[in-house]
Amino acid sequence: MSEQILPVGKLDADLLRQLLGDIPGDPSVLLGPGVGCDVAVLDDGAEQLLLAKTDPITFATDAIGYYVVNVNANDLATSGGLPRWFLATALLPEDKATEQMARDIFAQIIDTCRDMNIALVGGHTEVTWGLDRPIVVGLMLGQVAPDSLVDPRGLRPGDAVITTKLAPVEGSALIAREKADRLLEAGFSPEDIQRLADMLFDPGISVLPEAQIATKAGRVTAMHDPTEGGLATGLWEMAEAGEVGLRIDRAAIPLLPEAQSMCDLLGLDPLGLIASGSMLIGCAPDDASGIVEALQEAQIPAAVIGHATAQDEGVWLVSDGQEQTLPRYDQDELTKIL
Repeated sequence: MSEQILPVGKLDADLLRQLLGDIPGDPSVLLGPGVGCDVAVLDDGAEQLLLAKTDPITFATDAIGYYVVNVNANDLATSGGLPRWFLATALLPEDKATEQMARDIFAQIIDTCRDMNIALVGGHTEVTWGLDRPIVVGLMLGQVAPDSLVDPRGLRPGDAVITTKLAPVEGSALIAREKADRLLEAGFSPEDIQRLADMLFDPGISVLPEAQIATKAGRVTAMHDPTEGGLATGLWEMAEAGEVGLRIDRAAIPLLPEAQSMCDLLGLDPLGLIASGSMLIGCAPDDASGIVEALQEAQIPAAVIGHATAQDEGVWLVSDGQEQTLPRYDQDELTKIL
């Protein structure tokens, strides 16, 4: 057994797969943990299936309560369901925690849950030894009708792959919020920096609307919201869940122009930058254009960026006619500068 210290970020996919393989099964679990499977689907005998998801917010942010609700709700959206109930564990840093910090986090969580028609039903709060920033861990529960469930393992060879919004929404907003001084020095205007920072709320990081639109507009076979590791890692996770290969057109990926400029300045790859706010959608190829059109009619940018292939064909990024293995970022590019 290796004693090598693990790097910051997601666990290596092979290690995670080994760890998850030791979990015993349960007949009520229709979908349990797996690489690329972010939501548990449980059948307790009720009319609707129960969805469950937990995710932490660990990057420093002044909107951590808003983040934690949206990020957990997004994972439920990928299953075609609706988030209903939320619990939060807030760990506040010793020597830095104040009453105002606690009030701000609570207000953000309560306001975001109210706006999304989600009930805040419990959690835990404490000041924790050894932290230098607050960390909030969310647990979201929701429901989906059995015939509306979208299985993250459903991508099949030939399916089209769609992405939404100009990526990376979350990464661009975080850089603008955390590295504004450096961007100013590089020639970004205060107005541009503020606009990028405000992308956290407009267009925002929620993908609930596009999930609902896509599933009504065509035959959706799988959905995945790319978070840490960006679009590139999200595509890898989607491929692994479906046991397929991918062929992705680099030029077709809709990137925010300012994001590319920021990443060039900071030595980052925008495809590996945390990308909440975008949704990856797999669908029947004949339905791709209709889904894209329905999203665009709702003022949500969307584009077909590639298609699924047989698993043994690999996961490829095609750029200017050149093929390369799609990069994977288990350590998000944002960790290089935060």
